[in-house]
Amino acid sequence: MKRLLTMAVVTAALAGGLGVRAQERARRYVPVTDAMLQKPDASDWLMWRRTLDGWGYSPLTQINRNNVAQLRMAWAHGLGPGNQEGTPLVHDGVMYVPDPGDHILAIDVKSGDVIWDYRRKLPEGVRNKTDRAIAIWGNTIINSSSDNFIYALDARTGKLAWETPVLDPKKRAPTSGGPIIANGKVITGRQCQPDAGRDSCVVTAHDARTGKELWRFFTIPAKGEPGDETWGNVPMNERWHVGTWMVPSYDPELNLIYVGTSVTIPAPKFILAGNDMQHLYHNCTLAINADTGKLVWYYQHIVDHWDLDHPFERILVDTAVAPNPRDVMWISPKVKAGERRKVITGIPGKTGVVYTLDRTTGEFLWARPTVAQNVISTIEGSGKVIVNRESLFTKINEEKVICPGSNGGKNWPAGAYSPLTNTMYMPMQNMCMTATTTVDTRDPSKVYGLTMPGQLAPGAKMVGTVWAISAETGMTTWKHEQPAGMMSLAVTGGGLVFGGDSNGRFKALDDRTGKVLWDMNLGSMVSGYPISFAVDGKQYVAVITGPSLVANSNSRVAPELMQGSAPNVFVFTLP
Repeated sequence: MKRLLTMAVVTAALAGGLGVRAQERARRYVPVTDAMLQKPDASDWLMWRRTLDGWGYSPLTQINRNNVAQLRMAWAHGLGPGNQEGTPLVHDGVMYVPDPGDHILAIDVKSGDVIWDYRRKLPEGVRNKTDRAIAIWGNTIINSSSDNFIYALDARTGKLAWETPVLDPKKRAPTSGGPIIANGKVITGRQCQPDAGRDSCVVTAHDARTGKELWRFFTIPAKGEPGDETWGNVPMNERWHVGTWMVPSYDPELNLIYVGTSVTIPAPKFILAGNDMQHLYHNCTLAINADTGKLVWYYQHIVDHWDLDHPFERILVDTAVAPNPRDVMWISPKVKAGERRKVITGIPGKTGVVYTLDRTTGEFLWARPTVAQNVISTIEGSGKVIVNRESLFTKINEEKVICPGSNGGKNWPAGAYSPLTNTMYMPMQNMCMTATTTVDTRDPSKVYGLTMPGQLAPGAKMVGTVWAISAETGMTTWKHEQPAGMMSLAVTGGGLVFGGDSNGRFKALDDRTGKVLWDMNLGSMVSGYPISFAVDGKQYVAVITGPSLVANSNSRVAPELMQGSAPNVFVFTLP
């Protein structure tokens, strides 16, 4: 009896201890406000690119150029099957990790122990989607599901807090990018396959507290709306696939959401309304009022005939604008050199072209190429992009060498921006393709209507490259080249650019020179977005590895590289 009593006391004490620890964690959790999202604590990483302006920049300096060579692994945790392209979030010492197919884990950063584990039950026939980003607001973790819901979990327990349907659960129109929070509104775009219809090509806003839908914006204009005429006589039920499948940016001062759009299906425009029609709003930057969902301005980066879509990160910077003609081919005559502007910049699409626009009005300021491209002849001073006529298709079974290839150039692996150097750092691929048209009628089963095997760009010796480009002048500061394709980057206040590649190497580069200062083989494609954060005064760096379509495509051009595909989240710190 005494033994039973003792065991009961011990069990009660353990249970009580667990309860106390849980209560301590609950008390320690600080709800995330809009003010915190707009000016996050240096220790946290609260969204896809850490800040609403899309920088991918951590101001932490504990890990720096002088000591990064000492970086060591703190812990690792295995993840599930599927394309691993996720971004962990960190708040109050807890890491929230998105796993494919609506699986989210909360992990204690210091120990690597799992706190809770959420797995969404999906309807039969619904495929697991890629989860590149999740959001945090108030006491909740917010995501967009494989079955076309927006849902929120209690950040402390992983229990479902609310969920709201956006589209029919079985429509092929999930959000592979993820949400961003703009003044209490959950903003998501989505891909939209032809069988999901024009009505699934939407950007939506939901109340972050309740999940109530507030508005939706359609990326293919309806009959009679501005832009309808750019599709000519193509019937509404054959206007397909203008998706917004990456994460938007947001300017709280202007109250504008910035999001990019994809190519149409099919891609060659001779199969739609003709090669000279715009087919809005494909391959555009859209500036949308966050309160009303109304379009404020748009800019079309190129009429796309080759699956060179433009949905990638938009970087918001306040900078002097002084493009240098040495590197910048296309400059607006209205630019006053040295004038300070609120700009939206970066490489928004697969062409690898840097575009800098005024983010208040959408006015074109300057643009420049990076990797090999043969689809743009010129960009006029007004910003109108003139397509190279030699690259256009006019019939079935027509073959052309197109640069970049459908893998980019640039792709969804994100670049980063450092305010310390006023420089953007872009992961690129030196790739082209031999593109051949496979249809001359609108057949969605043929998807883009092209075969597009990739190949190394003419004159290039290596697939992977990182370009450092001044946000003020557009000049190339440095380039780093390597055999393996580069994946996503993050930059820190310690003067470091962290990034991985398709061959499993995770590296730290000097942000001033591109010199590799630290390099570790993780044994698997470094497919996720790197982050940096701190807990109890100690800085960490984390990244996810695992399968990725972009990394696989890169590796086919460099088959001598022997990368793995094991899915893990790795966390590093100094000894």
